[in-house]
Amino acid sequence: MSIEAGILYIVATPIGNLGDISARALAVLQQVDRIAAEDTRHSAALLRHFAITTPTFALHEHNERHKAQAVLQRLQQGESLALISDAGTPLISDPGYFLVREAHRAGIKVVPVPGPSALVTALSASGLATDRFCFEGFLPAKSGARQRALQALAQEPRTLAFYETPHRIEESLADMAAILGEGRPATLARELTKSFETIRHATLGELAAWVAADANQRRGEFVLLVEGAPKVAEGEGPDPEACRIAAILVQELPLKQAAALAAAISGEKKNALYQYLLEISE
Repeated sequence: MSIEAGILYIVATPIGNLGDISARALAVLQQVDRIAAEDTRHSAALLRHFAITTPTFALHEHNERHKAQAVLQRLQQGESLALISDAGTPLISDPGYFLVREAHRAGIKVVPVPGPSALVTALSASGLATDRFCFEGFLPAKSGARQRALQALAQEPRTLAFYETPHRIEESLADMAAILGEGRPATLARELTKSFETIRHATLGELAAWVAADANQRRGEFVLLVEGAPKVAEGEGPDPEACRIAAILVQELPLKQAAALAAAISGEKKNALYQYLLEISE
C-alpha cells in the first residue's frame, strides 16, 4: 500500500500479543514520515520488534494541546503522520481527541487503521449482551465519587463496560456489588491476549470475593463488563431513564428536590422516583 501525503493515520496496535498487529498497520508505521506516540519509550519496543525505524515524538494528555498546532502544520506541509497509543486503538480512554478534532476542523484527512481494542475484545468473550452497551471508561478514583457514578448507572439496561487499574480493582468490585447488586452477572477480563489472560464470568459478589482472596487477580490491566439492569415490567416500578436522571440529580440536590425535578423532566411519578432514590441511598 502507498501512503498519502498530509494524512493523519490513527493506527491500532496490539494490546498484548504482538501477533495481533495488522499488515496494514505495519505498512503505515513503516512508511509515514513520523509517529506520534503516547509514550515513545513504551512504543520503542513494539517498533524495534518489527524493525520500524520511523522517527517518533511524544503526544500525550499533558502536551497534546500545546503540540497540536505544530503537528497540524506538519500535516498541512505534506507530512504523513501516524498516531498510536501505548496499546490498542487510540483515543479509547487515551489521548488524541483534541488533535483529531482540530485536524477535522483544519480540513486534514483522518484515516483510521483498525485493529485490537481491549473493550471490544472483552465484550466478545464476556457472555453478556453485546447488541447495546455503555462504555464508561475508568470510574472515579475516590470512593465517594465512584459510588455516586455507579448509583447513576444502577438502572442502565445496557451492558456496562469499565476499565480499571490494579490498585483499585478490589475496591471497585466491592462498590459494584454493593450498589449494582451482588447477584448481577458480570465478567472480569484481565491481561487480555497476554500470558496470564483471565476471563471469568460470575456474579459481582463472587468476583469481588475472588479478587479479594487472590492477590494474583489484582495484577495487570482490567476490563469489567456488567449485565444491564433487568427491564422493569410496566406498572412494577419507575421508568429506567427517569431513574437515571434522578440518580444524576441527587448527586447535587436533596432527595425530594431531585425526585421532583426528575419527575418534571421525565413525566414519571414523583413518589416513585423519591422511593427509588431512598433505596439507592440506603
